Amino acid sequence: MTATPDAGLAARVRDAHDKAAILAEALPYIREFSGRTVVVKYGGHAMEDPALADLFAQDVVLMHLVGMNPVVVHGGGPQISDLMRRLGKEPRFVDGLRVTDAETVDIVRMALVGKVNREVVATVNRHGSYAVGLSGEDAGLIEVEPRDPRLGFVGDVSAIDPSILERLIREDLIPVVATVGVDAEGQAYNVNADTVAGAIARALQAEKLVYLTDVAGIYEDFGDEDSLISRTDVAGLERLVAESRVSEGMIPKIVSCIEALRGGVNRAHILDGRVPHALLLEFFTREGIGTMVESR
Repeated sequence: MTATPDAGLAARVRDAHDKAAILAEALPYIREFSGRTVVVKYGGHAMEDPALADLFAQDVVLMHLVGMNPVVVHGGGPQISDLMRRLGKEPRFVDGLRVTDAETVDIVRMALVGKVNREVVATVNRHGSYAVGLSGEDAGLIEVEPRDPRLGFVGDVSAIDPSILERLIREDLIPVVATVGVDAEGQAYNVNADTVAGAIARALQAEKLVYLTDVAGIYEDFGDEDSLISRTDVAGLERLVAESRVSEGMIPKIVSCIEALRGGVNRAHILDGRVPHALLLEFFTREGIGTMVESR
């Protein structure tokens, strides 16, 4: 009498084969990116949803463990606004930028450095004690100059000193950067996190610059979900900006991508941070997700 194969065992074997195939597919990419620096701008829903935040932390630690050098850069606009309201101060914006007076810049520091940065570091360190939090005020990392008198203490990046990041990377640590910068006199400024991520990637000559967003990527026509661009180059991005084909919120990311790629970064990626394990899917699978932008 022939024994009937155990259906549960067969399913487990298939599952094991599937997992092995995924690992085999990832191996060439692990080899390619080992020892390379990747700057990840972390924000949006991926940072606000605890489950997604934990998956992001897992991805970053895994990238580190297979030999990559991830550097995480984060903002925290919603968290700043929430803290302002709790302290009785209503947020004000000019042309989409936060008006940041002396009191507000202190709130920005409390929200970004004192709260968001600590939370990101703690989440990453639940999966391995590698993350170290810092801001642009530390070791002269982010130097800025005022953008517009109407905005108060809102700055544009004038220089990045990557020494502290390079030191942490050499010590086998993961830097997590809150985007508060300082001017030549040491005054703190609120700085756009997208811009900072691009400037840090350029200063480190990173292999990749990655933006986690709340959209699937860059669209040829933002109103048409079927027009997602999976692959483009700097000239393609410049055309989209010139033809006003990108949403207002995407412009800082695209401009930052262009400047980073022109400055020596090899590739940039705009990914949907709402997708679980978005970083692993982009780095370690053939298909990838989102939009990849090449320097050529």
